[in-house]
This record gives sequence, structure tokens and C-alpha cells, in this order.
Amino acid sequence: MSCELAQATIHGYFDGELDAARSADLERHLERCAECQSALAGIESLHTRIQQSNLYEQASSDLRNRIRKQIKQAAGRTSATPESSLRKWWFLVPTFGAFAAAAAVITLMSLVVQPRAESARITAELIDAHVRSLQPGHLIDVQSTDQHTVKPWFDGKLDFIPPVSDYSEQGFPLVGGRLDVVDGHNMAALVYSRRKHFINLFVWPYREKESNSDNSGSRQGYNWVSWQSGEMRFCLISDAAPSDLRELKDLIHP
Repeated sequence: MSCELAQATIHGYFDGELDAARSADLERHLERCAECQSALAGIESLHTRIQQSNLYEQASSDLRNRIRKQIKQAAGRTSATPESSLRKWWFLVPTFGAFAAAAAVITLMSLVVQPRAESARITAELIDAHVRSLQPGHLIDVQSTDQHTVKPWFDGKLDFIPPVSDYSEQGFPLVGGRLDVVDGHNMAALVYSRRKHFINLFVWPYREKESNSDNSGSRQGYNWVSWQSGEMRFCLISDAAPSDLRELKDLIHP
């Protein structure tokens, strides 16, 4: 790969928009090209500065509760969604209260949109981590002979204990595990196989800025299923069929 081509694709690589083959070509080029290494470092630095810039202020729990209570009282119904309640509440507010209402609308919409945007960003980073793991030598740090080999390996390496199980009898043998870093936080990555496909199960403690809803989807040929159980978040990512991921999810948390 030439530097000119690398410079044209490096942003796509950082955003996880390249397929595995093109990502591997670019990574081989980066190993021997200081100029492209510097370009990638600049993109990563900019991304970090934007993340740390605190462009918005998190609303307190007390403010969230007061806004929700006011909306429910004005709408006269407690079963409405936040968006529909906002619309009804807006028309009930007298003209002299329009500015206060606008501020409440903006605040409440930020409560809805920000966690979703944060969840989408983290999912994109998890897909990037899955793609990186498929490169030679990146998949596992500890190979599995059974679940009792992998689980003790994580002891002392993380501030939480990931659940580790082997589902070989159900068609999902445990390959091994590794440490990964996503969104600036350490995560446990358990690797399962399904026929000729590898499946990454990422496990990390739930953080308040994230959405706690279950979700699934597909991007660039990779499928994911994400959910929360207790204080932990889980995300399965693979190019295996979505039905395989749902089946493995049901085995992990029936």
C-alpha cells in the first residue's frame, strides 16, 4: 500500500469502516511508515481531546426527576413517552413560561439523545476492537482448555470478575480470552467459535453515561447483540449469523 492510498483510507480505518483485508493492509503499511503513523496519532489525539472537552453538562438525578414529574402532571397521563409528553406539555404551557419550557425541552431531549449517542459510539469502538482481534496474534491472550483456565487468568488484571463459561456441548466452544481497551476502559473479551466464525463477548461494568437498554444491529458485515445484566454490560460481535448471536446470548443469560 502506498502512502497516498494510506492517507486516503486512514480516516476510514480509524472509524472502523474498512473491511478486515484492507485494515490488515493498512496496519502492515503503518508498521514501516512513520509519516502515516504520525497521521493516525494525530487523529487519535483529536478524538481524545473532543471526548475530554466536556461539551455538555450532565443533568443531576434531582433535575431529571423534577422535569419528568412536571411533564406527567401537565400531560395528565403517566404512560406517555418522553417525546409525546413533551409535545402535549408544550401546548399547555402559557406564553409567559415559553422560555422555561424551551429549557426543559432541551434538557429532557439531551437525557434521551445523549445516552443513545454514547451507546452508538461505544458499539462502533467495540466493532473496531473485534476487527482488530481478527488480525494474526491478536485474538487471545490466554488459550482455553476449559473455563477454569480462562477465568483465573483475569484475576488481578481487572477490577471486576467476568463470568466465564464454556458452551462446547451447545456448539459454542470457548477459544480463550484477552484484555481489551474500549472507550478508555479495560474490558474482558471472551472468544467463542461457531463453525468457522469467531465471536467476541465483551464484558465491562455499566457506566451511567451509557444507555442501559438492550439493542442489536449490523454494520459492515458484523452483527452485534448488546444487553445489561445486573451491574454489567455485555456485547457479542461477530460475522456469524444474528440467530447464532441470539442463541449464545440466551445461553449466557437465559
